[in-house]
Amino acid sequence: MSTQEYAGKLIATGLKFGIVVSRFNDFLTRQLIAGALDCLARHGAAEADIVVAWVPGAYEIPLAVQKLAQGKKCSAVVALGAVVQGATPHAELINTQLARALMQIALESGVPVIDGVVAAETLEQAIERCGTKSGNRGWIAAQSAIEMANLFATWK
Repeated sequence: MSTQEYAGKLIATGLKFGIVVSRFNDFLTRQLIAGALDCLARHGAAEADIVVAWVPGAYEIPLAVQKLAQGKKCSAVVALGAVVQGATPHAELINTQLARALMQIALESGVPVIDGVVAAETLEQAIERCGTKSGNRGWIAAQSAIEMANLFATWK
């Protein structure tokens, strides 16, 4: 008996990607989108195959992701944002609901939805995850989108 294994390749050529990015904390999110676009380009995605939608804040990300996923024109959708904890529990509430919503959209649409939203306790942590010491979460999310899109393509 032989076991069948499936794995997605890291080749973006011919795939279509949607990216939803929050304008709130744009000094951070602009680094995330730059990382995501760089990753997609380096893995062969054509500029014409990438749609970027800017939304006001993290709270608005899921609705835009849902619209892209429901359209079935994207091989994968990436959500990018930066939510930094302040003096109130607001950030924790946003991050929890955002993650749940993104997972639900993926499950309902059948389209890979990648959560590239940086959830940080401090501004320093957020900066580290948006392109400095800890890498760029946008790049990592785009790479995951490529892999998942290719994995799903093997099942068609």
